[in-house]
Amino acid sequence: MLAEDHSHEFLDDESQHSLESHQSRKNILLKSHGRPPWYGEDGLPICSAFVIGIAGGSASGKTHVAQQIVRSLGSVPTVVILSQDSFYKQHTPEEVALAHANRFDFDHPDAIDMPMFAACLADLKACRQSNIPVYSFAEHQRLNEVKYLQTHVSAEGIMALHHPDLRSLYDLKVFVQCDSDLMLARRIQRDVKDAEEALMGLLSSIYLRYVKPAFDNFVLPTARHADIVVPGSNNSVAIDLISTHIRRQMTERARHFRKRMVSQSIECCLSTSDGSPVSKNLIVLPQTPQLKDRLATFLIEKAMEHLPHRPKTVTTPTEVDCTGKELDVKNVCGVSIIRSGGPLTRGLQRVLSDVAIGSLLVQSDANSGEPLLLHVMLPKCLRERHLAVDAWVFLLDAQIGTAASAFMAIRTLLDHGVQQDHIIFVTFLIARTGGVTVLQRAFPKIKIVTGAVDEGLREAWLERYNEKGEGQSEGDGRKVWIIEPGMGQIGDRYYL
Repeated sequence: MLAEDHSHEFLDDESQHSLESHQSRKNILLKSHGRPPWYGEDGLPICSAFVIGIAGGSASGKTHVAQQIVRSLGSVPTVVILSQDSFYKQHTPEEVALAHANRFDFDHPDAIDMPMFAACLADLKACRQSNIPVYSFAEHQRLNEVKYLQTHVSAEGIMALHHPDLRSLYDLKVFVQCDSDLMLARRIQRDVKDAEEALMGLLSSIYLRYVKPAFDNFVLPTARHADIVVPGSNNSVAIDLISTHIRRQMTERARHFRKRMVSQSIECCLSTSDGSPVSKNLIVLPQTPQLKDRLATFLIEKAMEHLPHRPKTVTTPTEVDCTGKELDVKNVCGVSIIRSGGPLTRGLQRVLSDVAIGSLLVQSDANSGEPLLLHVMLPKCLRERHLAVDAWVFLLDAQIGTAASAFMAIRTLLDHGVQQDHIIFVTFLIARTGGVTVLQRAFPKIKIVTGAVDEGLREAWLERYNEKGEGQSEGDGRKVWIIEPGMGQIGDRYYL
């Protein structure tokens, strides 16, 4: 799920062409409060994204209904309204010419790349990233670019319920029923500006020839597959019912992930009687005076040792062969967990000056304390799965306490196709009795390079404050876990 801040607004592309402008508003990213865990303590996905299919006639109000549902959900995790218009097939020059002359049937099921539509929805439903094609109605052609997505989905389009492969992916199927006269009036208002000739062309060449027959033959029959039929206007009651159902489904998927992590971590540490390191994949730096001055660079240099290398021989000007090693990787990049990964990012750039850097923003929900994924910005080598398979990633964060943020970040990388043994987690500090034990049990192939290991976590209570900074009623807050001893916070430990 993708989100960048806490506001509720829509991202629209700009276009001078009226129809292009309408289509550009179809694929909409709703910014919301973030993406909670979709995985269990073993690191494996435990639930799929919630997918809603919304069908109906042209100009019946499908996009508006989708927007109203998402708005009424309030703080539900980020949702993308995905339009079938993105999946029109690649056209031949002859088909492009027909489209510009309003003689190409965009309302027939054969005009849509149904297998690609279903494949993209299947990836998103499985919580994997997907790259959505971009179609231009100004050029009547699929463009050589894609939109990167990983989120919950609301898919809308006149054929959204037509294909069985699509219907099998939906958790909720909605059909928007609207009077034919109202749909025609909306279509005219949308597509025609001020020319009577254009109005007649719309009626004769487009609406009567393509739109109306497609609705009667292909769209209306799909209403029988819908779980609920929604009016195309005055539909606030139906939208409230749908929103209540979705909110109930989201509540049932809640996992209380952070609390379970801490509980299991303590059990694991109590079962280890000799106080030995968490695992063989945990690399702790020697505690020397150099650590403070060159800590970030030192950690990255140590982490570099765990990248694959191949032998290389260089002949010097004196014709002496010197044998060494060079990196044997196709792509290497860094991903910083904002904001505490910043100092490590600078260390990585000092060691690899041209390395690609991405970022993830993971914060705790103010009410539940659960980690929320609020922002994803990854390098190109991770956004495309065929590249991510061979990529190596330095995952950067200041410390691992409960490991809730680390779990979220690692699961996100795995869902993008990164191999588990290609992730090297670099951190200043970990807590032995924190979540690192469960983290390594869930992801045993990931290496962790750290500057130090503290012994434990201390439970504390974080009070909640209102907008004026005043404390709320007694007991109104949430439990947090702090690395012990008191000097455990990374800034206090190394930079006071």
